[in-house]
Amino acid sequence: MPHITLNSDEPGIRGLFRFRPETALPLNELAEVLLCGESTLSRGERELIGAYVSALNACRFCYSTHAAIAAVQLGEDLVLVEQVRADVNRAPISDKLKALLAIAGAVQESGQKVSEQHVTTAKEAGATDIEIHDTVLIAAAFCMFNRYVDGLDTFAPDDPAVYAARAQRTDGYLAVLADSLRLG
Repeated sequence: MPHITLNSDEPGIRGLFRFRPETALPLNELAEVLLCGESTLSRGERELIGAYVSALNACRFCYSTHAAIAAVQLGEDLVLVEQVRADVNRAPISDKLKALLAIAGAVQESGQKVSEQHVTTAKEAGATDIEIHDTVLIAAAFCMFNRYVDGLDTFAPDDPAVYAARAQRTDGYLAVLADSLRLG
């Protein structure tokens, strides 16, 4: 039961966006740029970073949503995402992505936990300054999104099909927001 009375029964952040649409637009614009915008990291890799941070923050709604999207965008099933969640160092992903996820994990603890060694390791694995920048910003943004969702105790469905259905939408966060607000 959410801590505040929402004007929607939509789960997670979607209910919060409907409650306060004036904050929904800038938050979705940020998500659109970070996760769907032009990047040398694939959309799936960026979604995986968001899912990983959400797992570290134990945010069930955000993890389930972005894990499902990452799986679709990576052309994989949830097994890969769960492998990353369980042990990023043993997961079958590139060394560059492992290094970026280590940076994301450090950001999740505290921005001050990102060390020169994290950055050096990522660069040695082929990460660019922009990819490192975007990883830090994705991780920081997801910490905010996770705390927003859990801080107001929003509803997170148990049914994986709810998240799988959302993951099929490939037209980005602004399109999903527009549809959500129009349908309400």
